[in-house]
Amino acid sequence: MANMAARRITQETFDAAVKENMEEFEMDSAEALREAVEQYESQGVNLRYIVKAVPVVSFDDKQEEPTHEVLKALESLRTGKDSTGLKDVTEDLKRFTVQCSLGFAQRYLAAQKDAYPVILSYCKKSVEEQEAVLTALTALAVLTDGQPDLMDAEGQKFLLDVLKKHKADSSVMRAAITTVRHCCLKHEQNRQSLVKGGVLPLLTGAITQHSGCAELIKVASAALRVMTFDDDVRVTFGNSHEHAKIIVLEHNGLKVLVDAAKAHFDNTSVLSELCATLSRLAVRNEFCQEICDLGGLKLIMTLLADSYEKPELVRQVLSAIQAVAGNDDVKDAVVDSGGVQLIVIAMNRHMNNSSVCEHGCACLSVLALRKPANCKVIMENGGALAAVQAMKTHKDAVNVQKQACMVMRNLVGRMSDLSKPILEMGAEALITEALKTHQDCGDVGKAALRDLGCQVELKELWTGKHGSLTN
Repeated sequence: MANMAARRITQETFDAAVKENMEEFEMDSAEALREAVEQYESQGVNLRYIVKAVPVVSFDDKQEEPTHEVLKALESLRTGKDSTGLKDVTEDLKRFTVQCSLGFAQRYLAAQKDAYPVILSYCKKSVEEQEAVLTALTALAVLTDGQPDLMDAEGQKFLLDVLKKHKADSSVMRAAITTVRHCCLKHEQNRQSLVKGGVLPLLTGAITQHSGCAELIKVASAALRVMTFDDDVRVTFGNSHEHAKIIVLEHNGLKVLVDAAKAHFDNTSVLSELCATLSRLAVRNEFCQEICDLGGLKLIMTLLADSYEKPELVRQVLSAIQAVAGNDDVKDAVVDSGGVQLIVIAMNRHMNNSSVCEHGCACLSVLALRKPANCKVIMENGGALAAVQAMKTHKDAVNVQKQACMVMRNLVGRMSDLSKPILEMGAEALITEALKTHQDCGDVGKAALRDLGCQVELKELWTGKHGSLTN
């Protein structure tokens, strides 16, 4: 895969190959295109950045050279830039947006041809006018999807202005917040600049002000979550933890999100978003407690009970439980509210889904940690058995194997009498197999075997046989 990503061609090279297929080999356009794609892919060229379409000649025939639809729309916007009325370019902006929505390659090509400054100038021109700014902003949101590097200081200032000016308009807010999210994903510098510029209270404020608007709550929650990411490979240490603290301590983020969840309790896609963001904010013991005190835990548990049919949602809820149960009092609250039974039911229901198994095991191991009473409840409700079953079902999934080993280790850590029933389930053979198959299971697998009272072979890493260190 690595060397595939290394091989790239330009759009012009690709278009020339398609043209050659049509002219030299008399293929029709669909066949010419298919042939070019196959030819380059067989050579290991990465076509993610290439628009796979046949360039077309303009109807008005002003331009001789055929070009791609997205560039035709961009050209119209470029020539219309000096016209006074924004209404004249509305159709072109919409056409540009539609083309950019077709795929990353279209957006990339547009950006290569300097679309960003053109679109930003329309955004700034239209900032006072609701309908015009919505059209221009929507184009900017789509263009920046997957291309956060396009955003500059001028664009950031515009986004913050719009978020302040159009607070009352949920559709403008949605487009602006979507752009914020696109620009902050995998881009630490943009995150830090926007946070300094005051974006966080604008995001939490939007959730509170538009508490009835499900779509806005989803994008604002997702944008807050991205502020807590550490996903920019160019930066050694990001401010993810710092941003999470600011959202909670300075902008009352936990209450804002839990209140939004209560207002949309029948909407699983909103709840899933809010759950994911709450998990990212549970970075301190007292934050976990606060989520619980606000009624967030009750909400999360109800959500698990009501939606255990949906694996994606179950996974979100399990990782939220795992995050908040870092706090010992919250562990007890989860167990007291029947959480163990729900987690085991969800795991058994989705035993074939490795992600659900991984997060289910992670939850059980957190709940069991340093809590003998909880270990008893987990055993009685089939938690150890579910972990064993997960190991059998997902032998290739290293994270499932690791988390299941953790469950067993934490169960017997302070309750050695649980070793016998767990070993009777066949745990020893499964852990030994995981150790052989996955190097990453080494530490946790050996610790589990040791705490279960099994013989652990500690391999001698160096025996000194191949020549001595001393002369």
